[in-house]
Amino acid sequence: MEKYQYDTYIYDARGFSGGKVNAEELCDELNRRGSAGWELVSSVSTNYADGPTRSIVFIFKRNKVS
Repeated sequence: MEKYQYDTYIYDARGFSGGKVNAEELCDELNRRGSAGWELVSSVSTNYADGPTRSIVFIFKRNKVS
C-alpha cells in the first residue's frame, strides 16, 4: 500500500481589500514544489465577507519515503 505525506501552501492575496494575485510569483512557487516531487491535489480560496480573495490554500501530496 502506498503511503503519502501532505503539505499546504498559503498564498496571501495582496491589495488594500485583497484579491490581487501575482500570477508569475504563484506559478514559480507551484513549479518549485512540483520539482520537489509535490503534486497539487486541491486548492481553495478564502474570502472576506464581501467577496475579495484573502488567500488561496494549496494542498499537495507526494509518496512518503520510508
